[in-house]
Amino acid sequence: MSAAALRRLLAPTGSLRCGINMANPLLVTSADADGLPLGVAPDLASDIAAAIGVPLVRIPFDTPGELTAAALEDVWDLCFVGSEPVRAEVINFTEAYVGIEATYLVPPGSPLKNLADVDKPGVRIAVMENSAYDLYLSRSLAHAELVRAPTIDASFEIFLEQQLDAYACLRTRLDEDAEKLPGCTIMDGGFTSVQQAAGVPRRPGWEAAAAFVFEFIETAKANGRVAELVEAHDVVGKLVVEPPASTEATEVRKLNNQRLLLFVAPLCHFVS
Repeated sequence: MSAAALRRLLAPTGSLRCGINMANPLLVTSADADGLPLGVAPDLASDIAAAIGVPLVRIPFDTPGELTAAALEDVWDLCFVGSEPVRAEVINFTEAYVGIEATYLVPPGSPLKNLADVDKPGVRIAVMENSAYDLYLSRSLAHAELVRAPTIDASFEIFLEQQLDAYACLRTRLDEDAEKLPGCTIMDGGFTSVQQAAGVPRRPGWEAAAAFVFEFIETAKANGRVAELVEAHDVVGKLVVEPPASTEATEVRKLNNQRLLLFVAPLCHFVS
């Protein structure tokens, strides 16, 4: 496929419109003079835009749920958000480039001592609605009840106000919130590692764009670019850089893309 055809598939408006989850302070660590996001995710988006020779337009979303909901509305062409099966119904994800551990915080004197204790009848857990860890817990918990709030801040507030049994969040955020609740405990280990990935909308003709972004992210992991950005934005030890995908996983992805490209080729003819 020609570079021009790839640009038309991945950036049909002439700019690469990138949806960015503003609710993740590890991947969006600051803002420029215009209030637009800066951090590991925006920098990777900028790299991809430069690679295909188009300007980058950063489109911030307050929550990952809002970003996902916009996937089929022709609002963004590329996104950076936690990879989850529910989201994968509308977003074609790359392999993860970083992982972030999620676990529980419990109040002082809590009888809940470990991760297994939490999934019991009567246990109520505060969580940010439509976060990757909310989606994970929604399909994984058998007994405990999730009490959802629209933002991370609100989920901590509802945990305190309703005197809930546990608060589920990213460990790095729990470290901050623990300072506001003396005597609380952050559990050892994590119930999941949120896999942060790039993705493109699942629309007809986008398989070739997805294949390009997949290869780009794999190269960025292998050549140290992701690690470089993690260090540059001072999030070392908070983000775990994922290794390049296994040869087997890469070959499976390539085979799937080759099959999909049989259907994409006619579309490429019209945009080249």
